[in-house]
Amino acid sequence: MAFGAVLSSRSFSSPLVSGKECQLKQTFSLERRPNLPSIRGQFDLRRIFIMSMQRESSHICRVSSPFLTKLVFDQERKLPLKGECGGLKLRKLGITTRAKYQPEQYEISGLPLEPLGSSPEEAVLIGGETIEEAVLPWWQKFPKRWTIVLLCFFAFLLCNMDRVNMSIAILPMSQEFNWNPATVGLIQSSFFWGYLLTQILGGIWADKFGGKIVLGFGVVWWSIATILTPLAAKISLPCLLIMRAFMGIGEGVAMPAMNNMLSKWVPVVERSRSLALVYSGMYLGSVTGLAFSPLLIHKFGWPSVFYAFGSLGSIWFALWKMKAHSSPLEDPEVTPNEKRLILGGSVEKAPVSSIPWRLILSKAPVWALIISHFCHNWGTFILLTWMPTYYNQVLKFNLTESGLLCVLPWLTMAVFANIGGWIADTLVAKGLSITTVRKIMQSIGFLGPAFFLTQLSHVRTPALAVLCMACSQGSDAFSQSGLYSNHQDIGPRYAGVLLGLSNTAGVLAGVFGTAATGYILQRGSWDDVFKVSVALYIVGTLVWNIFSTGEKVID
Repeated sequence: MAFGAVLSSRSFSSPLVSGKECQLKQTFSLERRPNLPSIRGQFDLRRIFIMSMQRESSHICRVSSPFLTKLVFDQERKLPLKGECGGLKLRKLGITTRAKYQPEQYEISGLPLEPLGSSPEEAVLIGGETIEEAVLPWWQKFPKRWTIVLLCFFAFLLCNMDRVNMSIAILPMSQEFNWNPATVGLIQSSFFWGYLLTQILGGIWADKFGGKIVLGFGVVWWSIATILTPLAAKISLPCLLIMRAFMGIGEGVAMPAMNNMLSKWVPVVERSRSLALVYSGMYLGSVTGLAFSPLLIHKFGWPSVFYAFGSLGSIWFALWKMKAHSSPLEDPEVTPNEKRLILGGSVEKAPVSSIPWRLILSKAPVWALIISHFCHNWGTFILLTWMPTYYNQVLKFNLTESGLLCVLPWLTMAVFANIGGWIADTLVAKGLSITTVRKIMQSIGFLGPAFFLTQLSHVRTPALAVLCMACSQGSDAFSQSGLYSNHQDIGPRYAGVLLGLSNTAGVLAGVFGTAATGYILQRGSWDDVFKVSVALYIVGTLVWNIFSTGEKVID
């Protein structure tokens, strides 16, 4: 029977002019020998064409197919842009991929094939899939880079679930162990002792040894610390403080390691949406932790929260160990097409052996990241830490209502972070410079919260106040496509270290900002608290728009 996907290479000469059509005159067909095995899978033969183009001074192209009758060529890239196939119009053709075939299995009717050298002919499918890839089931064709992104998403979901459970469990724990408010504050802050310690170290380790090892270590470490928290609390207060600091050590490496992983796995046109999805895992982790902790405590007691949440880390780690690799070059499951898409024509460099601290700290865009991260987190941490108190003291909500409303900003941030990520990547794909996109998104992340915080002093109803808070946090989430994406832009090889540096400043802003808010409230009002945040948002906006860039400044 005639096998319609022709494998031929008859040359024709025609000067290529971009945007003009070239009429193909030579086509061939293949007769399938009945005594030979068939090619695996079923194919829509109208979608298959064979193409081999040779760049010569006379712009000669070698193209043939029994179905593809007209082509429009891109003269610069020497690739077909569109074509007509037996009346069926084809959309823009994807990346050319190679698929081996055995020419001795076929009889050729027409003129003999013209050899093109030692390389196999190129069997190309619309959309850039080879024949072998086309017959795979959908779950095996799911992009490996997005498997990595989803695993990072669930890691951050667990990260915040394990972090916020103490804020709920501390209430029955303080009753059981007779802790005073000062002791409760000490326990809550002990997490940050370890968290600050490993921000920069986590970035160094990830850039040197790979993000897979470091992120896997972090999840296992903090999961074990979470499970051991009830035992440590029953032994003594110092043991509990040490265990909470240990948990902070594990979670401190998560963000730098994740940033290192995505810098290797995600192309620039998908960077914002991938980071937004991962960080929305943190927000949804807070929602999940705040929602399920009271139920577990009520039914099984406060230790159950730590046992249940901590044990989930083992399930995640099993999947991570099986599916994740530090880079696409190390992963045998990545298809050639996806690998080319990720690398973008560049050659991936070896892991760093030493960190050029002097070079890094001499770059203005690095300091723009550090200062902007500090300004951003000052306002963010104040809202997230003091929001229940604001709802109770100013809006007169009871504690139950305050707790429920605390979930709203996390949900808003999760939604708007992903919206911002898709907007940013769309702008980059349409040709807008990365620098412009990062400045636009981060300006929204600064000026949006600043605007809505200034409106709080003018609203008269609790509903409008809650709406302002939600809008403030929603616009804040656009920062995931601004400064949080910029580490990979300016220094992809040192993305872990850069995030460690800037996030250290961000954590310090949270620590100092939370303490400063209490001091301001003793001598002033909530309006004064919001004015300080607005001032820092404006400073961050100016620094970011003057000194930041989306270009690589550290190689």
